[in-house]
Order: sequence, then structure tokens, then C-alpha cells
Amino acid sequence: MVHPKLAIALGDPAGIGPEVVLKALSALATAPLSQPCEVTLVGNRRLLQQTCDQLSRLPNPISLAAGLSRPIIDVPLEPELVQDIVPGQESAASGEASFRFLQTAIAHTLAGEFDGIVTAPIAKSAWKAAGHHYPGQTELLAEQANVERFGMLFVGRSPHTGWTLRTLLATTHIPLRQVPDALTPDLLTRKLSLLLDSLRQDFGIKQPRVAIAGLNPHSGEQGQLGREEIDWLTPWIHTMRQTYPQVTLDGPIPPDTLWVRPGQAWFGTAPSLSAHDAYLALYHDQGLIPVKLMAFDRAVNTTIGLPFVRTSPDHGTAFDIAGRGIADASSMKASIQLGAELSAQSQISQNIAQI
Repeated sequence: MVHPKLAIALGDPAGIGPEVVLKALSALATAPLSQPCEVTLVGNRRLLQQTCDQLSRLPNPISLAAGLSRPIIDVPLEPELVQDIVPGQESAASGEASFRFLQTAIAHTLAGEFDGIVTAPIAKSAWKAAGHHYPGQTELLAEQANVERFGMLFVGRSPHTGWTLRTLLATTHIPLRQVPDALTPDLLTRKLSLLLDSLRQDFGIKQPRVAIAGLNPHSGEQGQLGREEIDWLTPWIHTMRQTYPQVTLDGPIPPDTLWVRPGQAWFGTAPSLSAHDAYLALYHDQGLIPVKLMAFDRAVNTTIGLPFVRTSPDHGTAFDIAGRGIADASSMKASIQLGAELSAQSQISQNIAQI
């Protein structure tokens, strides 16, 4: 059995990232993953120890020694920077720290030391305050890996039925008013190609069924509520059906009904066979509102198109509860699990290709 190596970047140290990482790893000490892996933390040892100390002093103490015992790449931070980092308080200092943590994890991974990266949450505004102007971690990962073809795929496994929800966003961190202009046949062709490659290579689905969302209410109502579907989205889907005859492409499906079947498959109110293998949402909230409604504590954000695996919890820094010991580590555990599975699958595929 392969044992992939994962780096876990600790995210914003003023948020819940260090807490959920340590909680997840402590839990895995007694309930190991189904896919074994080697884990190395990437962060600042002093800040990590401070998190453990703070949680151990709570009225209901939390022991995270098992998580802290993991190997760590200790990212150096100036003493004055560390002093400015306060749990629960977003700042340029915490943004700078989280940026360095991720940069370090990427560098070691590109050097071949790790098969994948699991990233704890960061605050985009804290990055900006520190002078790092990226829409998010995804864009930095793509830039450092020197790839232009990448996407955000959200994956969640239902605790009720075992069915897996997979949602790819065509556009990500841009204002809503820019979405119609950003959406083009070329963009969607690249995103669909990425999605199909991931379904085949990462999940072993050779003839996938993919649902594609409409942009406008009721998918435009024959042009009465918007013309994007008539002018180019529907013709583009017809072209893609000819390009990928082995794939079932359904759409454009009205956004308000697109999520009925996956909701039924997730909660078990209808057979999961009626749902699709993946869903292509056209903009951020169109895809993530239903994902978080169904799978907030279990969904995993994975960046497809990189030369290595990247997974991340589908939640933010939660500064309002940082340091209180109540953060839920379920999504982080799922991120480590999926990171290990995808990394192992990648190793197996590479070994087969070399035979």
C-alpha cells in the first residue's frame, strides 16, 4: 500500500486553522485514516505551542499533544510579528504568517518532498493588509506551480447515504456583476475538460454524467429573463456533447432546480442513481450555497489542474470562535482523508504509466 506524504499549511494563526489541524491529527491518532499517509505540519512552532497551551487552560481542557507530536517545518517569523498575532483578531501580521506558511509548503512540495498540500483557512483581507494581493490560496498555488489551467472542485461524502457530491466552479472570487462577462465558451471548455480529467483520473469515473447550471432564473425562460443561454450556453453544450460522446452532459439546468436531485441523494430521500457524478456551477454562490447547506462540516475544496494534490476545508478562519476550543475539525479530517486518497491514486496512476 502506498503511503503518500502530505504537508499541512496551518493557515491564519489568529483563526481556527491551528486548532482544527491539531484536533484532526489528535483524532487520527486513535482512528487512523483508511488511506495511510505521512503528515508534516508547515507553520511556526511557537505559535502552534501557544494554541495548545491556550486550549489546555480552558474550563474544559483540550489535549492536543498527539497532533503537536507530528513533524513540523518551522517557518521563522520575526518576534515583533509573532507579538502582533492575537487569537481572534485578523491582522496584517497573521496574514503575513499564513502567506509564508503556504509559500513554504508549496516550495517543499515542488521540490518533491510531498505529494500534496492540505491548507487550513486564511483570510484574504489579512493577506491584502500584508501586501499580498491574491483572490485566495488557489491563485497563489497556481502561480507558484506555473499552471494556467486550474479549478476549484468541492467534494463531500454524505454521512447519510455515502453518495459523493462534486461541484466545480466556473468562476470563483470575482464580483457578481463581472460574472456574465467572465463566462465564455472558451472558459467553460477549459473548466469542463479539467472536470472530466479529474473524474476519470482522480475518481475512476470513465463515463461520467455531468449537470451544467444555467446562468439566469429558469435558464433564461427562452430569452425572457436573459439571453446567455440562447446566445451561447446551449449551443456550447451541444458542441461539447459532440466533443465528448462518452460523457452525458445535461443542461443548462435552471439553477433553482439543479440542486434538487443532489439534495435527495445526499439525504436519502431518493435513489442516488438519479443524481449526477458532478455539477458545473457558473459562479461562486451558485455552487457553494448548496454545497455548504448540505455538507458544511464535510465538504473539501480541492484544486484540480496542479502538478500535486491540494485539499482544504470548506470553511473560513472563524475569528469569532478562535481560541475557544469549539471549532469543528470534521472538514479538516475530511480534507486530510481526501488528500491522502487522491495522492495515493496519483501515485498508482504514475506507477501504471511507467510499466
